[in-house]
Formats: sequence, C-alpha cells, structure tokens
Amino acid sequence: MNKSRTKLLELLRSIVPYDDDEKRVLTEVRAWIRSDAELYRGDQPDEPSPHLVAYVVLVDRRRQTVLLFDHRKSGLWLPAGGHVERGEDPAATAARELIEELGLAAAKAAVIASVPLFVTANQTRGAHGHVDVSLWYVVDGSEDMPMMPDPREFRGWAWRSFEEVLGADADTMDPQIKRFVAKLRGSVGF
Repeated sequence: MNKSRTKLLELLRSIVPYDDDEKRVLTEVRAWIRSDAELYRGDQPDEPSPHLVAYVVLVDRRRQTVLLFDHRKSGLWLPAGGHVERGEDPAATAARELIEELGLAAAKAAVIASVPLFVTANQTRGAHGHVDVSLWYVVDGSEDMPMMPDPREFRGWAWRSFEEVLGADADTMDPQIKRFVAKLRGSVGF
C-alpha cells in the first residue's frame, strides 16, 4: 500500500463514529482505500465513483452557527469544500478550498482542525451522479470574519444556527448535515 493510502487510513482512525451509519461508512471507506480503486477525481468530473472530497465547515462557536452556501451545481445548501487532488493531504485540500471559495482574508481569520470530525459517502444529484466520500473538517471562524465567497460556485450564503439546520427541510441541504451538526454539538468544546 502506498504512503498516501496509509496516511488516509491513519486519518480515519482519528474519527470516532457518531452512530452506526458513520461506523458502517468508516468500514466501507477503509476497505475502499485498501483496494486498488482510484481515490481521486480524474479528468472527467464525475469519475471515478467514488472519489475523495474535503468539506470545510465554518463554525462560530460563540453563536452556535455554521456557514452554508447555496451551491450552484448541486442546488443544495452545503459547506464549502472540494475534491482532494491526487496525493494531496485532505487537510491541505481543506486549506486550499477555504482560500479558493471564501478568499484569503477568511482563510487568515479561520483555524482549520487538523483532523476531520465526520466522514460520509453520498450519491450526488444531477445527470451524472456519483459518490463523494467526504471528510468534514471543522473550521473555527466568526460570523464577523471577512469573506468573499466565489460567485461562480455559490448563489448565496448564510450563517445558520444549529437549531435551524436540525429543523430544516432535508431536501434543501447536504443529506448528512443534520448528523454532522448533531455530532458537532456533542463534541468537546460545544
């Protein structure tokens, strides 16, 4: 097994499953990483399926809010994030996506967790659906921090309280965001 796959498996060991669903996903993702399957998105945007993604979820701890974006391509409210490049450390992806999608000032004002809090594997929407294996990184930020969201990626953005997310229509957001927020609320420091 190559160094990149070994590092990913070590990273997954740091994730304490929230529930039986996350425990199952962790088992499946570990098996996928140990296989010979391609882990990274190729030239075709939807292939191979699955492929690795890093979400960066900005959290204002004081206000108990998360930052979500009205994503143009998916039509859903999602955290910022993007595809992990071949051989790239997912934490480096999180840092890169924070700069690309929110601007340098936001990246300088935020602190990205060194390991993801959550892992999911979901079928995407659209004509060319595929499975994204997503590592969810918590990013400490503030509703007052400067941001310049990329208008090519997002129609809008909003800070949502944990309660708003937990009570929202599930069809308007990432299908796992409610579980993420529930896990986040139960985490140390929240």
